[in-house]
Amino acid sequence: AASAQFQLTVPVAVVFAPGSVPADLPRPLPFRDVQEMEISVNLRTSITSHYEMVYRSTTAQEEAALDAATAREADAALHPLQDASLGSLTMYVVPETSSLLPEGVSVYVGKHRSALLRAGGDLAALRTRLLQLTQVMSFTASSIAAALSDRVPDGRLGPDARRHLKSSLGYEITFSLLNPDPKSHAVDWDIEDAVNRYVQPVLDKLSLLANFSVDSQILYYAVLGVTPRFDKESSSFLLSAHSLPHVINPVEARLGSSAASLYPVLNFLLYVPERSHSPLYIQDKDGAPVSTNAFHSPRWGGIMIYNVEAPASPQASLPLHVDVDMVRVMEVFLAQLRLLFGLSREELPPEFLLETPGNEGLADWELDRLLWAHTVENIATVSTTLTSLAQLLDKIGNIVIKDDVASEVYQAVASAQSAMAKLATGHLHSAFQASKEAVTSSERAFFDPSLLHLLYFPDDQKFAIYIPLFLPMAVPILLSLAKIIREARQRKKEPTKMD
Repeated sequence: AASAQFQLTVPVAVVFAPGSVPADLPRPLPFRDVQEMEISVNLRTSITSHYEMVYRSTTAQEEAALDAATAREADAALHPLQDASLGSLTMYVVPETSSLLPEGVSVYVGKHRSALLRAGGDLAALRTRLLQLTQVMSFTASSIAAALSDRVPDGRLGPDARRHLKSSLGYEITFSLLNPDPKSHAVDWDIEDAVNRYVQPVLDKLSLLANFSVDSQILYYAVLGVTPRFDKESSSFLLSAHSLPHVINPVEARLGSSAASLYPVLNFLLYVPERSHSPLYIQDKDGAPVSTNAFHSPRWGGIMIYNVEAPASPQASLPLHVDVDMVRVMEVFLAQLRLLFGLSREELPPEFLLETPGNEGLADWELDRLLWAHTVENIATVSTTLTSLAQLLDKIGNIVIKDDVASEVYQAVASAQSAMAKLATGHLHSAFQASKEAVTSSERAFFDPSLLHLLYFPDDQKFAIYIPLFLPMAVPILLSLAKIIREARQRKKEPTKMD
């Protein structure tokens, strides 16, 4: 792929509350300061992260907000006073003695785009902590490496890098209830209400990232395709960790959703085991039971096994009526959804306290983290697509490229350059939009119908098609030619008669 030099600029406001200003500030507040870091990806892709820090004192309104009883209340009160633009962060430095932060916590990350830091030490110590916090809330070397996973040598990627879904303009989410034994279990799940209550708020938040569509289905007589092992001690059935990959293929054949889809499909399956294999539990690699009784497959989705309690009396009439506890199920599926989007919380020091995002499923800064990663990934994808297109067209000598294909290519290049420029100035939202436009244009050019039939019709195929047509005609022509040549030679040999 072509080379790329990214500069990712994060605007950060560092706001000092009274009594928290370090003694060794180089000049009076307010002042600017820039910190840069290199992220190494490969020889052709260089990334500079550029943190533009503005140090200032609190305003009267911010001071009043910081007088709240708890960090959560302070975070809510400070939210309307901050720069709300995507990708920008505000760090409030509070005095060491402040009771806002609980005992043993020196950093509190709110659910918007701000954090509270306990003052302590000199400016150098504060800068180190600010840098660590800024990376948590925007992007780290590992999150950028995961976004550029196609360009990074395999050995240098963490185990989670290939888990995340690739950036796409849309995603389809399918919830499936698998009931392999409808004679024994009549299963009811209120999926519509559950999606509206638990899934929709998360998708509304993610709607900036892509378009989402959600559907659900109930499949009867759909089995897992792996026979579980009976365990006498617990008188239950067990699925071991190494057999889990074999569960997906037989089930996927029944889902039938991904074949007709333009976008990546996320499958969330709720499996109610048949009576002859109940109760069914999943074991991890060490043989311990998995507490959620669920597992997820990278870039594919997740499966949860929902056991039905055996009836108290053996004479109970079949099928048993089962009402699924949707709260328990949705907790698991939403956790899996976060994992698939790469929103799993990174390992943080114990003095960090992260606010739970609540009903929305993800904090504002987590959305920004996704946007940083997807913008970089989109630009890299456009670069790869256009390079592949150029190489393909080079190989086809007699191709005619229409004006609309050329204009899509120019549009893709212009949008990608605009996205790079916006990243360098710290305008994350417009950079992401430009990167999406670039992807759309580059794919339109690559899959243009006027190019497609040429890509699949190379010269050797032309010969293969036309030779059988010409051969029957060529045989009599060649025989006639041979006859004419023979006769001409004959004439030359015969001496002309002289009178």
